[in-house]
Amino acid sequence: MSINQINIIAPALDLLSQNLDHVMPAVGGAMEDLEHPDVEELDDILINAESREITSFLETPTPDVYNLYRETPPIFREENNFYRFFIDGSIRTYYLATGIEGTRTFPIELAQIGAAVIERDKKGNVHPLEVKHRLLLLLPKGAFGVSDTVWAELKKLNRVDRFFEVIDTTEKNAFAPQEATMENLRTRSGGIARNRMHKLEIEVIDATDPYRNENNWLVIDGAVKLDEFIKTENMIGVAKNYRKDPLFKFGRSAASRIDISTLLANLPYAHRTAVFSSHGGKVAFWYVRLRKQGEVDYPLMGVVKVELPRPDETPVESELADLITRTLIAERNVTPYGLDRRWHCHLYPIYQAEQAIKNRFYSKDVLMGMIRWPHHR
Repeated sequence: MSINQINIIAPALDLLSQNLDHVMPAVGGAMEDLEHPDVEELDDILINAESREITSFLETPTPDVYNLYRETPPIFREENNFYRFFIDGSIRTYYLATGIEGTRTFPIELAQIGAAVIERDKKGNVHPLEVKHRLLLLLPKGAFGVSDTVWAELKKLNRVDRFFEVIDTTEKNAFAPQEATMENLRTRSGGIARNRMHKLEIEVIDATDPYRNENNWLVIDGAVKLDEFIKTENMIGVAKNYRKDPLFKFGRSAASRIDISTLLANLPYAHRTAVFSSHGGKVAFWYVRLRKQGEVDYPLMGVVKVELPRPDETPVESELADLITRTLIAERNVTPYGLDRRWHCHLYPIYQAEQAIKNRFYSKDVLMGMIRWPHHR
């Protein structure tokens, strides 16, 4: 397929070139915005803003305040193929140009977003069940960006199948909660694109609805981020990166208060912590050590955060939390040290989901060929 056949971006670039006072393209036509390595941790802080202090458990029987760890030796697939579906989302953003209309100067960006669900059968064979890929043109409208007239013309370019969509970067959502300003327009784009990526993850979750049950669970990469995720049954979120500032307080004595660094540094291999409450009891979460401390560079490596939706706000039975944890530990990736900076907490089927998405993305060379700003006199 030629560049001209697949180039759905060109009409939007042409429209902007004709209607804006000036467009100053990025060097080479576009420049990739590299995500901050702790973007997942930032997401956790934004979504769990109220979780700076953890004061309640969400487990039954109620854990002992002075004994927050439970041994959870791995249960491997041959014994219990508990996890059948694995979902990941991915995103790449590109700065295209600075647009000028009237007295307003604003960034114009492009994002590729994708989500994939991998299915694994009882024999361990895996295949993509569903993969979705979209292109987003990100720019502000109104007081900080293009006029209503230009915006109306841009929106006409949206594809019916939603593969290409124009997005207003002044909108607010869970990943871009702050008010838009001239100074933060570019940084907001990443949060807005991530929000759309997570909504795409929800769409691929729907493909698993007929098959999920108490014996066939789903793992999604990252925390339970949005209300739509909380409604999903037989699903957990597993976060490799998460906020590092919570304080756990379960009484007045100093001994009943512990910071997250101490909590995780003392967490033994193949153990989990007690189950804690967040989102007003609608999400249960705990931490799991996937690797022995002698295998990692520092004590907080090799630990993941597990989140379990509890829309009815009921406590999690200890036996269920143990089963979720024991089968999860058996999923840890065999990625060699140093091959990926997250090697110590990879789950192999999640890695495969990530590769399924990225194989759908346009390569940098193809994308650069698509991004050509026309010249109008």
